[in-house]
Amino acid sequence: MRIKTLLSIAALACSGFAWGQNYPNRPVTIVVPAGAGGGTDILARAMADELGKRLKQTFIVDNKTGASGMIGTQAVARAAPDGYTLLFAYSAPIYYARHMFAKVPYDVSRDLAVVSEVAANNLILVVNNELPVKDMKDFMAWAQQGKGKLSYGSIGIGSAGHLAAAYLNESRGLAQAHVPYKSEAPFAQDLAGGIVPWGMGTLAPMQPHIQSGKVRPIAVLAENRLPALPNVPTIKELGFPDPELRSMTWFTFAAPARTPQPILDLLEKHAREIAHSAEMKARFQVLGLDPIGGSAEEFRRNFEASRPVLERLVKVSGARTE
Repeated sequence: MRIKTLLSIAALACSGFAWGQNYPNRPVTIVVPAGAGGGTDILARAMADELGKRLKQTFIVDNKTGASGMIGTQAVARAAPDGYTLLFAYSAPIYYARHMFAKVPYDVSRDLAVVSEVAANNLILVVNNELPVKDMKDFMAWAQQGKGKLSYGSIGIGSAGHLAAAYLNESRGLAQAHVPYKSEAPFAQDLAGGIVPWGMGTLAPMQPHIQSGKVRPIAVLAENRLPALPNVPTIKELGFPDPELRSMTWFTFAAPARTPQPILDLLEKHAREIAHSAEMKARFQVLGLDPIGGSAEEFRRNFEASRPVLERLVKVSGARTE
């Protein structure tokens, strides 16, 4: 019996090695659990292009939206572990879901094999330019004056933008209603059009509206100012020291659990090299991103280290849903 077990393990190891040697020999699908045109989609497509060039195969981006990113993430968690269905996700279904929702249809640690934490995004507090708001002092005065009568937008329930805005709303007693969108592109469009007056967004989808003058960035929720917005102060500079208001959203590249290790190693190697390449770093800067290109082990450490802050953020924001 012991000999059979050892032979089975050896066979699986050889099979995994062979898969790694031949991979990929057909198109690979990268599932993005967010809508087209948002920051996650833009970055996923850039990664798909670079992986395609390096691995001489087509990498297709498939947007599967819904349930705060959980539908697309669940689809990958349940996919065949052969390296041909991958995930490129923002923080909501990876980091925040376990704190936000009583029932999550997958377990990140059990059902996904993380390849790399590619980059981190910084949130920006943005307002419609028609508001009588030029800075954070104006914003708080306006928000207090309209207490209980105003609303804010985000890319969806459980997103980093939702939680940070809800935290500001609750911790400062603004009593505003949340308007969730399915992705960041329509949220940015409605913000520019005045359908929602303010919210927490990211640079990539907001930048065209900032440049057109329809949206005004008020503060950056980060330790440092963004090179792309050097005149916009951090929210900490403006007198808001709360760590919950320096919320970042991470972009995680993953595969189904039990994907052969040679395939995971190959994908990790290229994902990390792409993230640290001069070309991608330049693109990251334009998009307001911080390159990470971390290993699977570094993801695991960050995943666990983030738990206390995220638990506190969800609790204070009152955003948990049953």
